[in-house]
Amino acid sequence: MAQTVVGFFDTAAEAQQAAQQLAAAGFSLDSVDVAQSSQGGNRGNYYNSAASTGADRDPSDYQNTSGTLTEGAADAAGRGGDKVSGFFSSLFGGDDDDDAQRYTHVARNTGSIVTVHVSSAENAHRAAEILDAAGAVDVDERASQSGYQANNLTANTGTTTNAEGQVSAQVIEENLQVGKRVEQTGGARLRSRIVERPVEASVRLREEHVTVQRNPVNRPATEADFAAFKEGNVEITESAERAVVGKEARVVEEVTLGKEVTEREETIHDTVRKTEVDVEQIPTSGTTNTGTTQTGTTNTTNTDSNY
Repeated sequence: MAQTVVGFFDTAAEAQQAAQQLAAAGFSLDSVDVAQSSQGGNRGNYYNSAASTGADRDPSDYQNTSGTLTEGAADAAGRGGDKVSGFFSSLFGGDDDDDAQRYTHVARNTGSIVTVHVSSAENAHRAAEILDAAGAVDVDERASQSGYQANNLTANTGTTTNAEGQVSAQVIEENLQVGKRVEQTGGARLRSRIVERPVEASVRLREEHVTVQRNPVNRPATEADFAAFKEGNVEITESAERAVVGKEARVVEEVTLGKEVTEREETIHDTVRKTEVDVEQIPTSGTTNTGTTQTGTTNTTNTDSNY
């Protein structure tokens, strides 16, 4: 049974590279359609860059060149802006389908679309993996970021749909985690330097001086006088004390740097977020969707007829 895999890319270069990787993996280029937004930045209109030869063609001139059972998104989008939603409505089984609306919304907010037409679920899975590795955007994430709303609720609810059609909502709760980091808050540095200051001290010094005294005498000479009556020298020396300066270094003080550790308790005030999921019953709309499997950034759908 034929299936179609769809991938969205922000740039045409990424989409072309994804197509080349598909070709390298063995997929026929006839089954790969690359559509990119038309010039002027209008992402609501696309032209088939795989079918174009360089000149813009009228949208009504585009034909299905892939030869597959499901027509490419590029061809469908090329025939008018509403055909984008029509393509995904046919892919998902109706205009009211939330997946079809979400994929249409993302298509209008991306630069390029790559569709791969395969004949088996195995090849669809391989094509989806290649598109994911090539940088295909996450549909749910892009829909949430671009403001998509479904069933009057914003798409940013953390919901996922598995292959069995089961919808899950993740309850996310933040926990406050308080750690520690060491910051330098100050300190002290020892720096020694030599300074000079004038000092003075008093000391008493002794000096000797030779004095000469002559006294007149008139007496008879004695034997002692005759004994000293000869030539000779008599000397008396003088002496004086001089101040001698010396220096002695003495340790008079010690300065020591140390640490004193203190502890204090601090209370951290902050807020944490938590996802709250409310379950509401949705009235029956009378629309049934079958045969659709959503796989993250790409979509694979079983189809038996041309678009």
